[in-house]
Amino acid sequence: MGSRKRLISNYLSLSSVQAVNYILPLITVPYLVRVLGPEKFGLIAFAQAFIGYFGILTDYGFNLSATREISINRDNKERVSAIFSSVMLIKAVFMLINFFMLCLFVFSINKFRTEWLLYLLTFGMILGGVLFPVWLFQGMERMKQIAVLNILAKTIFTISIFVFVRSRNDYVYVPLINSCGYVVVGIISLWLIIKKFGVKIRIPLFIDIKRQLKEGWHIFISTIAISLYTISNTFILGLFTNNTIVGYYSGGEKIVRAVQGLMGPLSQTVYPHISKLASESRETALVFIRKLVKMVGIPTFLISLALLIFAPQISNIILGRQFKESIIVIQILSFFPFIIGLSNIFGIQVMLNFGLKQVFSRILMSASLINILSALILVTPLQHIGISISVLITEIFVTSSMFIALQRNGLKIFQFKMHYGSIK
Repeated sequence: MGSRKRLISNYLSLSSVQAVNYILPLITVPYLVRVLGPEKFGLIAFAQAFIGYFGILTDYGFNLSATREISINRDNKERVSAIFSSVMLIKAVFMLINFFMLCLFVFSINKFRTEWLLYLLTFGMILGGVLFPVWLFQGMERMKQIAVLNILAKTIFTISIFVFVRSRNDYVYVPLINSCGYVVVGIISLWLIIKKFGVKIRIPLFIDIKRQLKEGWHIFISTIAISLYTISNTFILGLFTNNTIVGYYSGGEKIVRAVQGLMGPLSQTVYPHISKLASESRETALVFIRKLVKMVGIPTFLISLALLIFAPQISNIILGRQFKESIIVIQILSFFPFIIGLSNIFGIQVMLNFGLKQVFSRILMSASLINILSALILVTPLQHIGISISVLITEIFVTSSMFIALQRNGLKIFQFKMHYGSIK
């Protein structure tokens, strides 16, 4: 299959996943917020934010570094098997360490101990994430399999929510159902990889383990930095306010993130393709990236504008009247699809593929400090509104800093050529 046809096929496959990811929450979120109410909905969001830290430690940086390694070596089955075995072993060890740390944390602090079952069940998502090596499917550009497996997991989750969650007291079933869906799909994915792809599990060499840890290090640091202005906001809000306020913020943020996620398939599809292009021809990769900026920038700007204008109607339909306070959250975060769409191209697609990992890490570390400081300053007087403002400031800083860094390193994403006195 030609690279163009493969890209289109992969994009359509991931788009179908995103369509399901978009449609099914439109069914489950309105149901959950009405059955559970802002308080329990906020508690679940707080637990997911907390467990998210352990997910970062387990993922390390492999979702990007291992994807790139697999993409470059995908025609070499022996090398793919070595990468797969090394990464899976590292992730399994990290997961066990993180589970031990979670138990120590949960059972030693009263705020967490009262809801210990919720946190342990939510950790099941980490197990599912380890079992489901999305990075291998992406690197081999086998997106159809990801599509089928993701749709299966979401379908299991959606049906089970309506069957088992009937009152506020059933809130613990939400992470249980979510975790079960991920674990089942993870087991199926491993079967596919071994039986259908011909990848072999072997005891990895120390040199391979060391290489994977080294390759993922800068991305790991960057991911930690990103978490300090994504999941940390929900966590900080939960520490300084209450579950109801967390519910207001989480409800509005989920809507914006769902819309932002519409561009996810494109990002996932082009990353391994750009990795391969950049390894062969720098200029060819840049030409492709410039086209990508137009493909992403124009639609995301229009989508963001629609979010800003129709925030009240969107909130009322999806979240209901109990979540009136979520409207302002949606409005403040409305331009996230546009801003983050560009930062994804500048950072992940360009910087990581053109040897600017350290610059990428420094920008995100700086952004995390800005976000934490502004969040701590704004959370008490403004609560969910303050957190929303803090995140917006941070995302603007990230995108503008990445663009400036690319310009300084000679990577001209926007090119203006003079012809007969006009700019084209």
